[in-house]
Amino acid sequence: MAHYRDRARDWALWLTRQRSVTGTPGEAALAQRLAERIRATPALAGAEVWTIGCGDALGRECCAVLVRGQGPDTVLLTGHFDTVTDADYGDLQPVACEPEALAGALLRRLASPGTSAERLAKADLESGDFLPGRGLLDMKAGLGAALAALELWAAGPERAGNLLFVAVPDEEVTSVGARALAEALPQIAAERGLAVRAAINCDCVTDEGDGSLGQVVALGSVGKLLVTALVAGVPAHASQPYEGLNAGAIAAALVARAEWAPELADGQEGAAGIPPVLLSLRDGREGYDVTTPATVFATWNVLSQGRGAMATLGAFRAIALEAAAGLAAALAARQEAVTGRPAEVPGIPVSTLAELAASLPEAAAERLAARATALGSEGLSLPDQNRLLAEEAWRLSGRSGPAILLGFGALPYLPVHLGHGPEAQGLRAALDRARAAVEAAHGCRIGTMEFFPGISDLSFFGEGDASEVPFMAANTLAWGATGWSGRIANLPAVNVGPWGRSYHTPLERLHAPYAFDVLPDFLLRIAREVLATGGR
Repeated sequence: MAHYRDRARDWALWLTRQRSVTGTPGEAALAQRLAERIRATPALAGAEVWTIGCGDALGRECCAVLVRGQGPDTVLLTGHFDTVTDADYGDLQPVACEPEALAGALLRRLASPGTSAERLAKADLESGDFLPGRGLLDMKAGLGAALAALELWAAGPERAGNLLFVAVPDEEVTSVGARALAEALPQIAAERGLAVRAAINCDCVTDEGDGSLGQVVALGSVGKLLVTALVAGVPAHASQPYEGLNAGAIAAALVARAEWAPELADGQEGAAGIPPVLLSLRDGREGYDVTTPATVFATWNVLSQGRGAMATLGAFRAIALEAAAGLAAALAARQEAVTGRPAEVPGIPVSTLAELAASLPEAAAERLAARATALGSEGLSLPDQNRLLAEEAWRLSGRSGPAILLGFGALPYLPVHLGHGPEAQGLRAALDRARAAVEAAHGCRIGTMEFFPGISDLSFFGEGDASEVPFMAANTLAWGATGWSGRIANLPAVNVGPWGRSYHTPLERLHAPYAFDVLPDFLLRIAREVLATGGR
């Protein structure tokens, strides 16, 4: 136990000290640094180590390590090494990636805690069971545990099968690394004679309690769509409101109806769904004037445990039609109440961006495509690119409002879940056997959750349905900027990682005993159980 505890801690702390904020040179350099350290590690002297290019402008890479045994059967251990910014640590930023130094500095900062979160953080750090650091929990401790398991695997007796470890960049933004690995896996397997039977992602879970909700295996991961609405109104001078229809009012009605909409809280496998929430809302004007806005663009975070993109947009269309009809009736009644005359507010049609784009004449479609190419080189976020392209498509159409045009505004994450085929059933059985052994050895309890609750790289490794990717692409006007072919690895896959609290905040901290003592042992036992049965 002491050996893999020390090795997991050593790898996790070394990785944490390598600043690798998404999109920075530190992130771009880390794959090569990690590869060099692995090559210099005696326990992994016989491993094959290489990097996999992600094909993006930053030159980011994945770091891959293969430790061979007998036969082609292989288990993939993976996770991301990028982090969110550490600027939020303020005056503690210089030690944000130095866990031991940060622990003392945070305790001094928390000497007089003012909130319940600060009191809990202070108690955690004083207990000695928790270790802080930007990215240590999310998710370099998971990588550290996987590397420790890899060392133990390499040092063990003659073994059946192989372990493939791949650390990837960019999970925090668009999963460039996971997508590159999913694309590369078939060629890697063919060139090296591997049959990848299962994948284990090692991302973290948060738990504000005793760890019973953090020490878990996730059998799937939620999917995410960024649903968008371009709302076109009929502009009017503010002193003549009845001559127009305010795009802001239409958008407000839609926002109010869609927020927490229960029909979009998609729960599967007995797990509760998470309803949609508004992420952004802005009108299309550059400056102030007294004319009502012509357009408003809104985006919603919509999570799914199984519902597809078509069903999601269909449900949103129904919500939009209901909201538009309710607003039209309310405005007509208000106008009559003020003027004393019957009023008729025009109907507000609802369609999709794909339908709008398909209606454009050839010359207008070519101009839209040229604008998409230009925006893709300007470094704008995907939601901003899609907003600008939606507004341009509406202008090029020559149509007048009112209208609501629904689409998508970012890279989609597919919902995935461990299936019921022979290899998936083999992984389920391997999990059960490994869990029983680990619980007996460590005196702990490891639970199960059906879906990892956050957006994760598991969406590109697990068993999911990519058949609706063309529909998503058609309704994402900046799809070309995603650089995604729609391929996923489609492997039996689960998430088994560390737990802690408050990631993405300066109080991010890892429960060290589970991450360093239990997790490496659990990962190794799962892999051995899968490979002992050929993944079935």
